[in-house]
Amino acid sequence: MFAAWLGYLLDGFDFVLITLVLTEIADEFGLSSVAAASLVSGAFITRWLGGAILGAMGDRYGRKAAMIASILLYSLGTFACGFAWNYHSLFVARLAIGMGMAGEYSASATYVLETWPRRFRNRASGFLISGYAAGTVLAAEVYKRVVPELGWRWMFWIGILPVFVALWVRRALPEAEEWRAEVGESAEHRPNPMGPLFADRRRAVVNTALAVLAFAALFGIFTPLAGGLTLPLSLAAAGCLLAFAAQLGGRRGWLLYIALTFTVFCAFLYSWPIQSLLPTYLKTELGYSAGQVTDVMYYAGFGTMAGCWLAGFVGDWLGTRRAYALTLLASLALVFPVFAVRDSLVGLGMLLFALLALSQGISGILPKYIAGHFPVRTRAASLGFVYNTGALGGAVAPVLGARLAEGMTLAQSLALLTSGLTTVVIVLVGFNVPHRLARLIDREREEDHLREQEPAPDASPAG
Repeated sequence: MFAAWLGYLLDGFDFVLITLVLTEIADEFGLSSVAAASLVSGAFITRWLGGAILGAMGDRYGRKAAMIASILLYSLGTFACGFAWNYHSLFVARLAIGMGMAGEYSASATYVLETWPRRFRNRASGFLISGYAAGTVLAAEVYKRVVPELGWRWMFWIGILPVFVALWVRRALPEAEEWRAEVGESAEHRPNPMGPLFADRRRAVVNTALAVLAFAALFGIFTPLAGGLTLPLSLAAAGCLLAFAAQLGGRRGWLLYIALTFTVFCAFLYSWPIQSLLPTYLKTELGYSAGQVTDVMYYAGFGTMAGCWLAGFVGDWLGTRRAYALTLLASLALVFPVFAVRDSLVGLGMLLFALLALSQGISGILPKYIAGHFPVRTRAASLGFVYNTGALGGAVAPVLGARLAEGMTLAQSLALLTSGLTTVVIVLVGFNVPHRLARLIDREREEDHLREQEPAPDASPAG
């Protein structure tokens, strides 16, 4: 748990750096608010690919190997950001961070979930994801101490430190128990989750072309290159990713893959406008200094961390889906009050603490919710692809928030996106929509592979 949690902490530290120095980068490179926001999106463009590849690596060669590769990728990508000389060089470095983030999520989550006792797995999931929030708090503290004196590049150069954690993990960590028991070290029985994409030469050629098209389309969408082609490029990228989901899910699982991916997409759309644009909102609309931004980020980070811990206990008590839906429902009461506070840093901080504890802290059990839909042999690849393809919602969120803010205040834009998409996720998770759709094709599909035993029937839609 500690090794995986530390990986998540450093993942959060490396990833959130860009949001803290976005205004400094925009000033140095002469970027508009939308172009600057697209730098946040850059790391999401390659997440679907990193989730699939590193997830498959975790299923085939073990969770530990995938964790090490992931840490190396996002650490070196972060380090490279410090040497960026213009917008495009920084954007390319962000692509490597996205690949590493994707692998870290699937490898660490499956590692911990397959190691902890079944009755505590929501708790394990919540504790693990809290590491990401701790990383954001650490990044805020480093920002306050480093950027005013040394400039924004040093924030990224410090991001090389997780490499030493990867070396320690390689030396000290045992393999996940369930993977070792079911797959083990035998080369003959190792799963090949990417096999359906390369079953024959014709399919391999077609899917390689689709991967190149998806990457090119996403790159065009989230950079100024798209021009007026955003809609056709979006449709092309969505078509390619849906084709991959259908093949990886197979005849019985394709609808589950798509439904879970859409659920995660909406979850990122409600959570990432605040995560990515909160520092910008504090500095531009509220006029906060670097120190004040750090203070507010403390409230936000610790709120998310406390929410992850709470989510784990509530999830083990009420059940994963019921806890998810009810907690999100409670969070809706806090969205608009957060953006109504303008003159009280403490008042804003306390409201943010509560909002993020309920709305983003509950994402601590999202790995448990997704991974439970899949068996051990394909769990890391399935979790990696579904989660990180859905994470494209995080790429859309900052750009969408910035564009909406062109016709209204940034506060109104963030409140509108957060409240609207939270409601959609409540419906999808609370009413068990992905599993219900999957049962239309596969009547025998198990609802939760991570649960010890089936519970008694429950008529409640959020049960």
